[in-house]
Amino acid sequence: MSDELIEFSAEAPADAPARVRQGWKVLIVDDDEDVHRSTELGLAGVEVVGRPLQFLHAYSAAEARECFAHETDLAVILLDVVMETQDAGLALVDEVRNRYGLHEARIILRTGQPGYAPELEAIRDYDINDYKNKSELSRGRLFAALTAAIRTYQQLHIINAGRAGLAKIVHGSAALLRTEGLAEFAAGVITQIAGLLGLQPEGLVCARSDGDDGAVVVAAAGRFQPAIGRALDTLQEASVRVMLERALRERAAVSGEGRGMALYFGGQGGRSLAAWVDAGCADENSLDPGLLEVFCTNVAMCLDNAGLVERLSAYSYYDQLLHLPNRRHLVEQLDACLARGAGRRGLLAVLDIDHFGEINGAFGHRYGDRLLNAAALRLVGGCPDALVARVGSDIFAVLWREAPPPADGLRYLFDEALTVDGEPITVSVTGGTVALADVAGDGNEALEAAFLALKHAKQGMRGSLAAYSAQMGDAIRDRVHLLNRLREAFATEQLFLAFQPQVDLASGRCVGAEALLRWRTAEGEMIPPDRFIPLAEQSGLIVALGEWVMRQACREAVALAARGRGDLRIAVNVSLTQFRDPRFIDRLRAVLAETGASPAQIELEITESVAMGEGARIVELFGRIREMGLELAIDDFGTGYSSLSQLQRMNVDRLKIDRAFVQALGQEARGSEIAALVCGLGGRLGIELIAEGIEEAAQQAHLHEMGCQLGQGYLFARPMPAAEWHAWLDAHGDAAGR
Repeated sequence: MSDELIEFSAEAPADAPARVRQGWKVLIVDDDEDVHRSTELGLAGVEVVGRPLQFLHAYSAAEARECFAHETDLAVILLDVVMETQDAGLALVDEVRNRYGLHEARIILRTGQPGYAPELEAIRDYDINDYKNKSELSRGRLFAALTAAIRTYQQLHIINAGRAGLAKIVHGSAALLRTEGLAEFAAGVITQIAGLLGLQPEGLVCARSDGDDGAVVVAAAGRFQPAIGRALDTLQEASVRVMLERALRERAAVSGEGRGMALYFGGQGGRSLAAWVDAGCADENSLDPGLLEVFCTNVAMCLDNAGLVERLSAYSYYDQLLHLPNRRHLVEQLDACLARGAGRRGLLAVLDIDHFGEINGAFGHRYGDRLLNAAALRLVGGCPDALVARVGSDIFAVLWREAPPPADGLRYLFDEALTVDGEPITVSVTGGTVALADVAGDGNEALEAAFLALKHAKQGMRGSLAAYSAQMGDAIRDRVHLLNRLREAFATEQLFLAFQPQVDLASGRCVGAEALLRWRTAEGEMIPPDRFIPLAEQSGLIVALGEWVMRQACREAVALAARGRGDLRIAVNVSLTQFRDPRFIDRLRAVLAETGASPAQIELEITESVAMGEGARIVELFGRIREMGLELAIDDFGTGYSSLSQLQRMNVDRLKIDRAFVQALGQEARGSEIAALVCGLGGRLGIELIAEGIEEAAQQAHLHEMGCQLGQGYLFARPMPAAEWHAWLDAHGDAAGR
């Protein structure tokens, strides 16, 4: 044997990884075994476009169909025309394309009986690459036909792979844009690369920010999963680690023969990603540099989006001052707990730092922020099995998802002083709790129930904890229902004013009346004022209601003047909310102008606690009211705390003695003494006194002896609508002020 017939390839280096080249698959379909043998022998050892040939064999149409069903990457099909039937091969052509979807495979028809299927008609009517007589197919001609067919297959495959790759990039980019965190995004990158290259997910993604010492593995698939969360420099496989480090350092893709591929994705904000995949077994035609460049660009854009979403999520779900979950995050966690049966064993608590506003005002907002941070650390450290969130300025929530906390776990958590700026400060917290088993709705309802319990605790004693009960929920629902009815009643004119006369205790002469708001429903039911007026104040409806009351009182004063009783005054109660309304004076002036009422006929009443609590602002406001010509009275005097100097500066016209002190007259009680003190004070300051709640003649006489000038109560008349009030005035003649 001649030595020229044998060629020895150069030996690969000892450390070079062996790579098996995939051959072009050529399927021979022919019922003649000699044709199979001669074709394979004639093309033995031949390479086409740098790859060997891999022959597959089918000896009938049935065997060919079985092969079509399992081999999806056939490059060329050498198909005999005549087998079981005269056109069995031609029938298979249609099945190759339309039944099995092998649109890229090239078909070369071969026949030994050309008369059964003329060449021109076969090429015209069937999707084939070539049509040859077996007698004409010498080794050279067969090689030429195969080479042309394989080149065509390769070009079609590259085009279709590019089209499929672009579709995968578009789909993958859309999927990556939906990710909301870096870890989820990185895991998606592995999936998309594997899909693009036709690989099983096997690889890892590491991230590094500018200024960081090293990269961290943020996602992995396959054998690399245990590396998630670890530093890249701890990775066992040195070749993979080196490629990733180089990709991050050089900000470029890195590939190595048999060692996979590392792709670099740079984003804004100083964040970079590098992904490694084992691309050694990938289809060479899938490794299109253009596709990879498009993919990397898209991933970089998606990385910026993931970073933006992550930052938005931080703003949306986390408190930026304390870095705790916020109300929205807590509600979603509550929703998840309530959706699970086991989660209903949990407990939610809301905790309010007592007197935080005063601490903030005294020491400044920065100190307050540090106090909140110290309180947050105490809660997180003291409740290790719970989710701690900030749900208000100084309100925290603690959620135990599966089981309630240890008994009294929260009650004593703040017994030890906090440390702020190196100094101890003792604070107390008031809290409300709700068992998730008692919540029928969603997370918002659970939080509302906890806040309702907190409100109940504040009404009781600061520093206490109150547990939610169904009765609390019933009470709040009743108040909401009553408030809705009140709004409707106001809109449909179910409200009216009742007038209770005020008389001179010495002569019995009427000097005016107090205008009192009343509510009679459409069904005739009277709703007590102590039920609906506090609701109106809490809801802010009192501003509109108060303006309406003022207008009706002014109209009554005008009506009295028209009846010759212009010396009678109408007293109108004004709430704290109304006084705090920056437009109060403007509203008052507008009502007087609209109705034409004389300011001297109108008296404004404000409670003692409000008058003294507002300080200098009330003094200034009272001065402006007095300049308008209206009179002023302090209601419920003696029930609060009064500053004598401030009382003098207010320059009010009357002090109204609370009914509780009037009822104590003649009894061995301190209330009687307080009534005497108030009368003495009024006499010394030159302020007229009026007592309310007088029901007995002895009370009238006693008050008169103590120096009280005026009074009102059931002894004289009950509150009555305007028509009855006018009749009462007519009935009392001169005693009524004629």
